[in-house]
Amino acid sequence: MDKFVKLTGVAAPLPVVNVDTDMIIPKDYLKTIKRTGLGTGLFAEARYNEDGSPNPDFVLNKPAYQNAKILVAGDNFGCGSSREHAPWALLDFGIRCVISTSFADIFYNNCFKNGILPIKVSQEDLDKLMDDASRGSNAILTVDLENLEITGPDGGTLKFELDEFKRHCLLNGLDDIGLTLEKAKSIDSFEKSNAASRPWAA
Repeated sequence: MDKFVKLTGVAAPLPVVNVDTDMIIPKDYLKTIKRTGLGTGLFAEARYNEDGSPNPDFVLNKPAYQNAKILVAGDNFGCGSSREHAPWALLDFGIRCVISTSFADIFYNNCFKNGILPIKVSQEDLDKLMDDASRGSNAILTVDLENLEITGPDGGTLKFELDEFKRHCLLNGLDDIGLTLEKAKSIDSFEKSNAASRPWAA
């Protein structure tokens, strides 16, 4: 998993509350267990017209936001089913950070396991960031995970809070497998001593 230390990029505004995982990645795209290729299906029902052509009114289809790395969204983002394809689709599109006032628990935890930083902020801060994100190609935010700060296009900063363990995992690029591998030496040592003391169990 890629480390997340500091991210600077265009922030796209999505002022919609209760964005569920079916909106993030519709069920038609759930036939794969690969984490790649899902970016084309991200917000598919909103991004594409019935004939498959891009919907020019959807934010991620607008020229200024086609390479967005940050999403500023409404309350209760990621609700609905527990599909892990939702963070996979965001990541494959290029979104590494989602900012909202609240997230559904399963989606929130799945983000950390896939290298995405979900940030919870107050409604006041979200309103400011949503305004920043509405500036099109000038909607550049910098998210500094080491210092827990977001810097807006005007140079102003705001602080956010994050569980220290989750912060450690993102800063070091550690998913569940990575965390286990950190203990590889201890695991190997235990296996050897266990085999020596209980040869009949080998």
